[in-house]
Amino acid sequence: MTDTLSKNQRSSAMSKVRSADTKPEWILRCGLHRLGYRYRLRNKDLPGRPDLVFPKYRAVVFVHGCYWHRHPGCKDASTPKSNLAFWTKKFSENVERDQRTEQALTVLGWRVLVVWECELIRNTIEIIGNVASWLRQEDSAADVLPDNTPTVERDKLLAIAEEKVRYRIDSYDNHQETNNSDTVEVQQS
Repeated sequence: MTDTLSKNQRSSAMSKVRSADTKPEWILRCGLHRLGYRYRLRNKDLPGRPDLVFPKYRAVVFVHGCYWHRHPGCKDASTPKSNLAFWTKKFSENVERDQRTEQALTVLGWRVLVVWECELIRNTIEIIGNVASWLRQEDSAADVLPDNTPTVERDKLLAIAEEKVRYRIDSYDNHQETNNSDTVEVQQS
């Protein structure tokens, strides 16, 4: 199937794909924060710049998009039909990099957990609870939340995440427009 968008339209659409502050990331961050977990974001000193770093637990969490990180068996991990060689190589490199990153973090003594976008969206509360349990337990067994753990409302988390993502995209777009208008003014003077 050929691309229905022009090269400029495709470029604009792809520029809106974020590697950080994605909706799934916001959902997990808000849910864990409401449960009392505190974390650092994208620590540049660690291999792979994990999405969430929990120094207290010596644990890191990656929130992977199913498409880019090739979630096995997921319908969202489809491969484009055009330019197959490029995409096969691209996805293969992504998966290899993820494996190298996980190994490097493990060697440094960090526990690593990958949360998949589709699972988080589909089973929001369960996945947040599993991550919380994993953080608390050295053996990484994911049990259900204990009775005394505060609960989170799925709809509220999704709404907050949507608002945060929209705000970040708007601020990014406004920043780009400001930079473009500054460039135009400099050229005119």
